[in-house]
Amino acid sequence: MADKPLIVLNFKLYPEAAGRRALVLAQKIAKIKKNGYEIIVVPSLTTMKEIADKTTLTVFAQHVDPVPLGAYTGQIAMDELKELGINGSLINHSERKVSLSIIRDTLELARQKKFTLIVCASSLSEVKKIALMKPPYLAYEPSELIGGDLSVCEAQPEVIVKAVEIVKALSPDTKVLCGAGVNKKEDVSQALLLGAEGVLIGHAAPKAKDPKKFLEELLL
Repeated sequence: MADKPLIVLNFKLYPEAAGRRALVLAQKIAKIKKNGYEIIVVPSLTTMKEIADKTTLTVFAQHVDPVPLGAYTGQIAMDELKELGINGSLINHSERKVSLSIIRDTLELARQKKFTLIVCASSLSEVKKIALMKPPYLAYEPSELIGGDLSVCEAQPEVIVKAVEIVKALSPDTKVLCGAGVNKKEDVSQALLLGAEGVLIGHAAPKAKDPKKFLEELLL
């Protein structure tokens, strides 16, 4: 991926971004002038292939498992995602936590498959444990602020600085993203000033009255 500040838009399973509405939202996002940013959309499992096929957006999965193709009912394999045009995924989001051993196994497989992972962490202690595994991206989101209107950049700017310090000391090549409540231009600029290299946005984009206008103002 390009060496630009990263905006990761997690559609989750919000009704505004589910089913047929997911493609409509993605098509609006695809028309936005990026102004020096890189955008990744993270739609639901059932909508991501259509979005990858019908837009020019980079599409990541919301989760992936460290399994090959085979007898793994209900699991999501990197090989299948890659066949669908999906070359990356979130893992360990606070709404889909996995064990440290699963994170380690998934990272090892992702390196073999040339598959990009954004590994989420919800505490500074978890940041440290995950940074030791040297992921390409680590997204720090204090779980108590996820889904709210108060940004981590406003509520806890010092923990962003601390998270960046921890990661860069243990894994200098890992890019740090921050999230939880990010919902305006000032949050993005503040995150970058504090040392993050991008942001992870959840409810603010799909739930905006005008998602395209919201993102255009965010990326000015």
